[in-house]
Amino acid sequence: MKLLVRNLSRSTTEQEIRILFSEHGSVTECNLVLDQATAKSKGFAFVEMPNEKEAAAALSALHESRVAKNKIRVKIAQS
Repeated sequence: MKLLVRNLSRSTTEQEIRILFSEHGSVTECNLVLDQATAKSKGFAFVEMPNEKEAAAALSALHESRVAKNKIRVKIAQS
């Protein structure tokens, strides 16, 4: 299941996101979206978790949780 993570702090790294979601299960892919001109975070990322139960657990546990002082939003990504 592919999840969209929004409202990330600009200082949050891809590795930090991967670790955060790995606490709830296996993460096969994690992509922090960067601005092409500045190479800085745009404040959102995509996380791929192969096990739907683990992905659902991560979604419910992390949606509206605080990460680096920001309240993140997690939802299922549209394909």
